[in-house]
Amino acid sequence: MRRAALAAAIDHTLLRATATAAQIEVLCREAHEHGFFSVCVQPCRVALARRTLTALAASTRVCTVIGFPLGANTPAIKAAEAAQALADGADELDMVIALGPLRDGDEAAVLADIRGVVAAGAGTHLTKVILETALLTPEEIDAACRLSVAAGAQYVKTSTGFGPGGATVAAVQRMRAAVGPGFGVKASGGIADAATARAMLAAGASRLGASASVAIVAGWDEDVPIDRVDRADQEGT
Repeated sequence: MRRAALAAAIDHTLLRATATAAQIEVLCREAHEHGFFSVCVQPCRVALARRTLTALAASTRVCTVIGFPLGANTPAIKAAEAAQALADGADELDMVIALGPLRDGDEAAVLADIRGVVAAGAGTHLTKVILETALLTPEEIDAACRLSVAAGAQYVKTSTGFGPGGATVAAVQRMRAAVGPGFGVKASGGIADAATARAMLAAGASRLGASASVAIVAGWDEDVPIDRVDRADQEGT
């Protein structure tokens, strides 16, 4: 995989609540310079990211998070947050799934929650559903993936990066198997180097979320092919 293709699969991320305006501007400049697909920022920084990227004449997209990091807001609040983010200039929405209703088995509530955010995008903006896989059983991951597809989202995503664990090869493989080959899978949380990025792509990720994006691209070996990992290897990654 060429370095440019890797960069184009990365959402360059800064979601710390303490991130300053200057740090968001640096994030945008790095994304433009390295060819990252998007910047992923908190909703309150969407307008700043859009202005900064516009001033750079950058094609970089703006991604933001909805119901972050707990997923515990009501569907109406999530939908309103999504609509505001889009009005401020967001292109993509990474929403946290309603974890409590999911674990209750209340599929109708989970579907309604996701559909509200999808509807805010009016079919023109990608919605990614963050599962927070470290908090779920394998069966709950399967259910979350199935419901995300049914609700009209375009991606499932492993983690917020603020939970008890980040992306794992096992979770990415399970999510890919659950959604099939034509649906997006984003690995996010703890991807800090090229080796980990390679493992996530090999497991089936089509997008990566990372704050260490520059280091990942710098450490990438273009001559090493990305091979699908064997299930026997998943527990050690």
